[in-house]
Amino acid sequence: MNKNIVLIARKLGLHDWQVENTIRLLDGGATIPFISRYRKEMTGSLDEVQLMHIKEEYDRLKELDARREAVIKSIEEQEKMTPELRSRIDAALTLSELEDIYLPYKPKRRTRATIAREKGLEPLAGIIFSQRETDPESKAEGFLNDQVETTEDAISGASDIIAEWVSEDEKARKLLRQLFDKEAVIVSRVVKGKETEGIKYSDYFDWSEPLKKCPSHRLLAMRRGEDEGFLRLTVEPDEKHALDTLNNIFIKGNNASSEIVLDAVKDSWKRLLSSSMETEFRNFSKEKADTEAISVFADNLRQLLLASPLGEKNVLAIDPGFRTGCKLVCLDRQGNLLHNETIYPHPPQNETALSIKKILSLVNAYKIEAIAIGNGTASRETEDFIKWVKFENDIQVFVVSEAGASIYSASKVARDEFPDYDVTVRGAVSIGRRLMDPLAELVKIDPKSIGVGQYQHDVDQSKLQKSLDEVVMSCVNAVGVEVNTASKHLLTYVSGLGPQLAQNIIDYRTENGPFRSRKELQKVKRMGEKAFEQCAGFLRIRNAANPLDSSAVHPESYHVVELMSKDLGCDVKELITNETKRKEIVPQKYVTPVTGLPTLKDIIDELAKPGRDPRSKIKEFRFADIRSMEECKPGMVVPGIVTNVTKFGAFVDIGIKQDGLVHISNLCNKYISDPSTVVKLHQHVMVKIIGVDIERKRVQLSMKDVTEKKS
Repeated sequence: MNKNIVLIARKLGLHDWQVENTIRLLDGGATIPFISRYRKEMTGSLDEVQLMHIKEEYDRLKELDARREAVIKSIEEQEKMTPELRSRIDAALTLSELEDIYLPYKPKRRTRATIAREKGLEPLAGIIFSQRETDPESKAEGFLNDQVETTEDAISGASDIIAEWVSEDEKARKLLRQLFDKEAVIVSRVVKGKETEGIKYSDYFDWSEPLKKCPSHRLLAMRRGEDEGFLRLTVEPDEKHALDTLNNIFIKGNNASSEIVLDAVKDSWKRLLSSSMETEFRNFSKEKADTEAISVFADNLRQLLLASPLGEKNVLAIDPGFRTGCKLVCLDRQGNLLHNETIYPHPPQNETALSIKKILSLVNAYKIEAIAIGNGTASRETEDFIKWVKFENDIQVFVVSEAGASIYSASKVARDEFPDYDVTVRGAVSIGRRLMDPLAELVKIDPKSIGVGQYQHDVDQSKLQKSLDEVVMSCVNAVGVEVNTASKHLLTYVSGLGPQLAQNIIDYRTENGPFRSRKELQKVKRMGEKAFEQCAGFLRIRNAANPLDSSAVHPESYHVVELMSKDLGCDVKELITNETKRKEIVPQKYVTPVTGLPTLKDIIDELAKPGRDPRSKIKEFRFADIRSMEECKPGMVVPGIVTNVTKFGAFVDIGIKQDGLVHISNLCNKYISDPSTVVKLHQHVMVKIIGVDIERKRVQLSMKDVTEKKS
């Protein structure tokens, strides 16, 4: 068995066969959503998170193996490979361990040590380093030549070589790495003369704390301050501890040679090892902070994408404004733009009566069932205005986040969708569609523009993009996609598709009309067997002749459902609609070497609710009657909506321009280490105002001892 499979299984606490089968499926082109949903027997019902961990470990070990081969090749070309060295290289489990082994053999730029070697001083370095020579100066006389004029020069050159040996020693680097891990302190100081210009980083002008305890948001903030030239950071353990650690390894005597080695060790620490280790741990801590920040962003994005949809309703969407007016758009149940115009109910125009008349006319003409109001400028005023309108029917009113709407409205995607309309119309359409189906609309926007993370612009952008793409794919496939109405951007994230096949589906739909069955998908250009296998279960075809085509039952399992219905003396449609019939199904009867009980349970569950949206139902929300920070008073308890969750707390919209912060220490009465265990994005909560700083535009909130509003 591949040793990497064993390593992954041991690290993740899984069986070897689970890891082996997962890797085989991944190498065969299967996606994680597909494996999680339709290959449970092969993986032991591993979920997407577990599958992703296997993939990440597998990719890491493949990268390690590629580097291992490059190291072996380099050492062999130098003709320095030995069986013992090869064994150590093969046994290395991390990149840092492998690089430590390779360091003495790694081609170097011209260093002080290489210059000393060129002068023939390496044998002298060896004599001194052994610390058996009591008179190293006498020995040094034997190494004088045209390039080495004095014994001081000889010993200095030998010391440079010793310093390099110390810096390349595996044991020394391992122990220093442990010391850094346990005791390294990150210190932040303001750059002299930048105190005023960098005032926003004043918290870090004179700051220090153990690196291992520094939370991701603080580390990223300090690094940003350093990148902008306001702060200077260092990462080091106590120098005495570091030197004691090295001296315990290298000082073997108490003579003149030992004194030279002692100085060389100190030089090695100051000139080579401290900077090398600092760089390594700065990089390591940055990677760790990135991972945590990306995880926060990914969790928030998942909650945002899976936010409750209104569903197929006729919607009037309003992009509010004062001077420029409120842009109105009317959308049908499929989100198609039917009408747009502008009203001016607010100052300076104050056309209130005319605006009410237009609203009523549009609501009646387009049979509007719900109103979506963007949460930007003039949002609260527009919400108040709508409350004054006396509708004939019960019209639901929702305030919708505008985050990223301006990015969408100016994008190529929006221009392609609405080439004849300006950005204000496109933005209003996006607001309305977000209410109807947040997932379908938000996939058109770069997730980094949605604003639900912490320091997302400071983290590794390629890792961030990869993580967010995985989240979008997971969400899209968890919900399922109606193939006859989905946009190209939504289809792109369906398992097994991608941009080209998504476009081919759109082209086929345009040329041939709506798909009538899943089987018809196989007629799409470049839709091979593998792509069809991966995507078919996640694509829905409403009102198809075969009712299973609108469910999450995969076509490969249709024969199982048909056999069930035959055994029960009914057709598939009746099996879906008749709960009594479904209760008569005996799953064990249909177990085969390919189809096990996990898949059969999923099939039976799906028959009970074919194609049902897994997202919760949307609920209306009303803010308290406050409009500005000046109206906020400590002690007030008000309703709010969670707009962002970070590692240090949660931001809550309470109906004023600035979101308030519920610090992690004020989220609940007990200690918590992760705010996401208490609050979720878009959750409706009750909060107490505990502090108002008008000058800094900050509102402090608490959820302690406050009855939570159910969301």
